[in-house]
Formats: sequence, C-alpha cells, structure tokens
Amino acid sequence: MSRRLTVEADGGSRGNPGVAGYGALVRDTETGALLAERAEPLGKASNNVAEYRGLIAGLTAAHAIDPGAEVLVRMDSKLVVEQMSGTWKIKHEDMRRLALEAREVANAIRDAGGSVRYEWIPRAENKAADALSNDGMDGLTVDRTFGGASQVDEETGPAAVGDPAAPSTFRSGTPTRVVLVRHGITDFTAEGRLDGRGGPDPSLNATGRQQAVAAGRAVAALVQGHPARVLTSSLTRAVETGAAVAGALGVDPERDVDWDEQSFGDWDGRSVHDLLDAERDAFRALRDDPTFRPPSGESHDDLVARVVPAWERVVAAGGTTVVVCHRKPILVVLAHLLGLPHDRAWRLAAAPGSLTAVEVWDDGEVSVAFTNRT
Repeated sequence: MSRRLTVEADGGSRGNPGVAGYGALVRDTETGALLAERAEPLGKASNNVAEYRGLIAGLTAAHAIDPGAEVLVRMDSKLVVEQMSGTWKIKHEDMRRLALEAREVANAIRDAGGSVRYEWIPRAENKAADALSNDGMDGLTVDRTFGGASQVDEETGPAAVGDPAAPSTFRSGTPTRVVLVRHGITDFTAEGRLDGRGGPDPSLNATGRQQAVAAGRAVAALVQGHPARVLTSSLTRAVETGAAVAGALGVDPERDVDWDEQSFGDWDGRSVHDLLDAERDAFRALRDDPTFRPPSGESHDDLVARVVPAWERVVAAGGTTVVVCHRKPILVVLAHLLGLPHDRAWRLAAAPGSLTAVEVWDDGEVSVAFTNRT
C-alpha cells in the first residue's frame, strides 16, 4: 500500500508585497511523525506568491520521501486550496506559473502511483507551517529531512523521527547573493538573429531600454538598500542594461568579458529562420552537441569553460552581486548549479530583462530563489 503523507504549508509577506518567506513540513499521516521541514526567504513578494512557494516546497519534500505516496495538503490559504483543486480560476500570471509548477510536482506523484488532494484548514491549525514561514521571513533557510533516530545532522546532532523537541536545521549568517539579469532586447533579438561575442554588437532598442529601466527598479526593490556591486559583460546591450541597473543602485558598474554571450562566429547576425533553412543539421548541432563549434565560433563547452570560473569568482567575492549578461551564460550557471545535462538546460527560460536570484551559503549549499522574473 502507498504511504500516506500530510503536507502543511504556508507563506507570508510583511507588507504584501514585502519581505516574504515560506514554510512547509511533511508528516506521516498515520503516526503524525515529522518527516521534513522546509523554509526559505523570498526577498520581496506577495502573500500569495509565498503561499504557493510553500506548497511547492512541501510537495517536493513529500515526493522525495515517497514518490508514490497518498498526499494530503493542508493549508489555511483558501485561494491556493481552491485554485489547486480546480474550483477557482487563476487570473494572475505569477499565480498561473506557480500553480503550474505545483501541478508538475503533483503529477509526478500521481504518475508514480500516488495521489494529491487539498484541504483548507483554519489558521490556528497551521501553526507549525506558519512558524516556519516566519523563519523564512526572518532570513533563515530550513532544509531538514528526518531519517530516523540514527540520522546525525551536522549542526544539531542526532534527532528521532517526530521528536517535537528536535530543533529545525537552519543556516545562520548571511549567504552570498547573486542576481543574474538578462539584457533588454535589441533589434537583433526582436528579429531572431544570432548575436554573440565578436558579432555586430547592437545597442538596445526602445523596448530594450524600457526593460533595462524596469530591471533596475526590480533589482533595487530586491536589494532593499543593501550594498551591492554590478558586473556586466562587455557587449553593448549588457553594458547599457547594466548602466540602468547600476544607476538604480547608485553604484558604478564593472565589466567582465567572461560573461559575454557565446561566439557564433560566421553565423553572427544571421537569423535562426535562415539557418534552419540553409544549414538545418549544423544549426541543430549547435543546440544538441555541446562540443559543436559554428565556423570561427565557440562551442557550448567553450562557453562553460569561461562562465563557470566567472561565476566562482563572483561567489568567492561574497556579498551581493548583480551580473548583467545574456541568456546562455545564465543557462550555464543554472545548469552548473542544478546538475542539468546539456539537452535539458534549454528548458530553462530567461526572458529579456528578467531576473534570476541565487543564494550560496558558507557550506557550499545553493538555493535558486527564483528564475525568469520580469
């Protein structure tokens, strides 16, 4: 028989939108034993975003414990419960994206033979998840799975499953925070033309300049006045976007050529449509084969060889850094952190002007706070 698990999840925002965080836990439904706890800060976000992030974290933890479990989700958010149950429509775009992410985890549980159902509960019955979400809003990251009395946690020592006195594991101190920003669009972007390192190097167009200003406002809201530095690639569209971001933060940007887009060599300036018509097999190799180099250009592996060390330099510097660069370098970083193979990294989205945020802790643990936020 399938294991029965209960997920309790919550999220909160001090200001709505304001300083936000989520909390989630997983219990054995039969015994009430505590199996997992999760919490994480989210920067500036709304209550509903935080509640959905708590749901996703709880479902993900349950799936890790038993992919085919019968899962009961209990939340005091009427909105999330009704939307996930399919009785209320989801109108807000951010909510639709988060609901889709939650459904993907729920579908993975169902595909493994399990089930997921949702139940609304009064806030008074959701105190444990609420406390974890407040940990998140206080800047704490909790990531603990209770594996039995023999499990030893590096920070808290032995803890028995379900022991209510066992403290939650959290990482103290301040992590290194990195915000990856993709540049605004150029006419080349709008026309679907390749534009890599060593290519024509156009400036932002009118829409791209608006995106750069919006990205600057978003970064400033996220950083909330804390010291931050801004790095850009050497390409004009990133330099111009970086200038808007740096202006919003009141700092001078720096350049690092290792964050440049991949060089497409002789293909720079050509449209994707034309390449598909004229050199379909070679163009597909650019996407599918990490060792393939366009004529006089770089392979994906060449790009990785310069972007990953650039990322490591940013992390080693500590503090908060905003890196304004390009889609492929952003995908390289995320694939590196998440262990994604080359053919799956393409599934990650990084729209022009979007933000992706990552936290790196002293013990080397990494948290991807969000991706593709516009």
